Amino acid sequence: MTRHPDPGWAPSACTLPTAERPLRLEEFDALFADAVRAVRRPEETRLRLELAFSPRNAARAAELTARESRCCSFFAFTLGIAEGALTLDVQVPRRQTAVLDALQARAGGAA
Repeated sequence: MTRHPDPGWAPSACTLPTAERPLRLEEFDALFADAVRAVRRPEETRLRLELAFSPRNAARAAELTARESRCCSFFAFTLGIAEGALTLDVQVPRRQTAVLDALQARAGGAA
């Protein structure tokens, strides 16, 4: 089942062409469905995704978030690999918390 973009997912600050947004969203959904094991919100402006530990998941998360950083520069992504755990922290400025809310909902729905 293909999901469609949430209104809060791509704010006006995003420079990704509109036609490419559904494809990027599908890539995030696939990563979430395949790799996310837990979703936590330690702060209003930070989301932590615990991913299934594998080199493939680390590479997918790194490649996808690097591309996302180019078009939505307000995101700060931190990929952590330590002691057999793989985490992806996503941080946004306070004015972009609605985008983080949408991301959390998508990741949580897939986990």
